[in-house]
Amino acid sequence: METFRSPFSVSGRTAIVTGAGSGINLAFAKLLLSRNCNVVLVDLSLRPEAQAVIDSYSDHGKTPRAIFVKTDVSSWPALGHMFDATIADFGTFDIVCPGAGVYEPDWSSFWHPPGSPGSKDALDAGHYALLDINLTHPIRATQLAISHWLHPKTAQAKVSPSNPKRVIHISSIAAQVPNLNAPLYGASKSAISGLVRCLAPLEESDGIRVNAVAPGLIKTPLWTDNPDKLRYVDQQRDAWATPEEVAEAMLRCVEEVELVGGTVLEVGHEHTRRVLVTGDPGPDENPGKGLVAHKAHEGREVVKALLGNNNVWGPR
Repeated sequence: METFRSPFSVSGRTAIVTGAGSGINLAFAKLLLSRNCNVVLVDLSLRPEAQAVIDSYSDHGKTPRAIFVKTDVSSWPALGHMFDATIADFGTFDIVCPGAGVYEPDWSSFWHPPGSPGSKDALDAGHYALLDINLTHPIRATQLAISHWLHPKTAQAKVSPSNPKRVIHISSIAAQVPNLNAPLYGASKSAISGLVRCLAPLEESDGIRVNAVAPGLIKTPLWTDNPDKLRYVDQQRDAWATPEEVAEAMLRCVEEVELVGGTVLEVGHEHTRRVLVTGDPGPDENPGKGLVAHKAHEGREVVKALLGNNNVWGPR
């Protein structure tokens, strides 16, 4: 028997989007606002284009509306404040996108281990900054959202299949394609895809849909502001997808009835497809699809040099 699922539209709703100061998450925030959805933009700071969005949608007498909540997503108390600030301003929230992430910077990288020059992962820290941002923050934000929806502090109705809510995560093709250059990043995105699939039954039982997009090469500051990452892209062959293409896929994951909980939707240049749980063929390596960086193999020499560097991998 086919399970009934209530239709879901973002219009008239409120969304929390972390990492909304730039890139994919800013594009998603703008798309939501264009569909009459209030948005709480969350980040450490806003690029000028994100501040312009706040300025355009800050009028308390109009809807939709956008506010900025400055948040260090690696801090659990800060994440709690993010939800409290949203409820204080809007009364409730319906969509959460814990989208903030980083792509294996030197300051928290497998190839720059704790205690090595440039690493901010201290020897006695007991955790990696990259995993705090890319993995622990999405997990904790999802837990907090579920807690608020199941046991609302205000007079709002409890979440249920007839009163659905949404969580949309950002995974990556790195969850499918191993990349020696970025092991921590790949591990974090593999875990996000796994988390989403584990939480799939929540849509049927409680009305909470948890989905993810898995972007390929997306032209955002994460790439364009990092020459050390750009060198692995073949600029003559590799196509780029846009943040707007990913945002559209995210909206589909939130609204489309067919994209049920546990869906991971791959996104490339003019391309989307559902990633299978088992037997998936993997991303199409055609350069025109914008999914795979075709010079990534050149990073092996960089890794080899780092492994031979006693200052990086010597005894601690």
